[in-house]
Amino acid sequence: MDGKPVTSCNTPAAKAAGTKIVTIEGLSKGDELHPVQEAFLAERAFQCGYCTPGMVLATFALLSVTPNPTDEQITSALNGHLCRCGGYERIIKAVRRASGKARR
Repeated sequence: MDGKPVTSCNTPAAKAAGTKIVTIEGLSKGDELHPVQEAFLAERAFQCGYCTPGMVLATFALLSVTPNPTDEQITSALNGHLCRCGGYERIIKAVRRASGKARR
């Protein structure tokens, strides 16, 4: 919301009025995925899709201000997002890939 990540489940709709909202769908350009989306796809960093929008948008927000985050910064940025399938390792790999760090 206006360039800052917010949790949609805790943000009243009235607070969003007149703001610029970016959703996971808004990251892609037509059929061309955003590099963060491509990284999540390449690392198979999703299963059921429950957490994917939040994880992708949190990653996008992180990389917008910290292009080369440490593992600690990645963990901090994703803190609060729950993956019901336990795909955290692949999600971390996707964030690393999106940041251009293929650290394994």
